[in-house]
Amino acid sequence: MPATPAWPPKSAPRLFVDGPIALDLPVHVEGNQAHYLGKVMRVAPGDAVILCDDATGEWAAEVVEAGKRHVTLAPRELLREREPVPDFWLCPALLKKDRFDLVLEKATELGVARIVPVVTRRCVADKLNAERARAVATEAAEQCARTALPELGEPVKLDSLLRDWPQDRHLFFADENGGEPAADAFCYAEGPAALLVGPEGGFDEAERAAIRAHPASVAISLGPRILRGETAAIAGVAVWMAEAGDWIDEE
Repeated sequence: MPATPAWPPKSAPRLFVDGPIALDLPVHVEGNQAHYLGKVMRVAPGDAVILCDDATGEWAAEVVEAGKRHVTLAPRELLREREPVPDFWLCPALLKKDRFDLVLEKATELGVARIVPVVTRRCVADKLNAERARAVATEAAEQCARTALPELGEPVKLDSLLRDWPQDRHLFFADENGGEPAADAFCYAEGPAALLVGPEGGFDEAERAAIRAHPASVAISLGPRILRGETAAIAGVAVWMAEAGDWIDEE
């Protein structure tokens, strides 16, 4: 007798939707998401879709109606609770659009809780399209099966960031002039933390001095090479996750 196929199948499309999601409470999808389900994934009534709402967790839902501009789904089963997220922020200096998209995408995949874009004197960009940034992060979360979205802050000038910095949060500063090896610094620091990374041209001397003088600041080194802004951000987050984040719970 043939085995019953698993439901939902691993190939089921995945979407973040406005919540909260509840058992059998219809979820109505429109716009680009409906186009994705109907035209790209070609879902039909009875098919499965994985839904997340950044609140309750991950749900298996059944397609009830699939139209050209509207898809209705019925949540059938809660598969996973919303994931616990390490209290770690990434504060990357704004970069050119495609490079900053990469930072948003990879920081989301790596599991940061919050992304705070920073405007410095050598930034080539000083604005961020919030809608586009949210879309990039959401797509990355869907791709890597996260059940939580990172909080996206408004771009903030460096002096404002330092002035309003929470007293109880470590501010690890990726300083191209050197500092404590990142792995060592991350391993021994406890509590809420963040990583501050500069733009393509780095921080100027006045900015560097202001950051180092901040009581929460810990200057760190990301190795012997000068890294691009996006590389430093991604590498720094990866090291933190390995030393102090949720990677250490992997078996």
